Amino acid sequence: MNPRTFKAETPLQALLVEQALLLAKQLEQTADAAPDGQVLAKVEALAVPAARELARQAVQAALQAQAEAAEKKGRRAAPAAADAASGIRGTPGATS
Repeated sequence: MNPRTFKAETPLQALLVEQALLLAKQLEQTADAAPDGQVLAKVEALAVPAARELARQAVQAALQAQAEAAEKKGRRAAPAAADAASGIRGTPGATS
């Protein structure tokens, strides 16, 4: 296999590339080690929560980077969810 080079332009991109490569290795190892007839179940059991965690980390890192950039510009960095829940900008809070 020919090695490939990836260029991350931001910390978020670097995080995602590193985590995706790690996940790919884990999936390959899991598939190779799984008994016949259980490959899909074993790989899926690893992939679904790992992908969810990767997405959580990506969202968290993206929001943190945005908040830091906003603070450098002098803007107030307020969580959008808190604004919506409190009714800021004329949006009523969600009810259940």
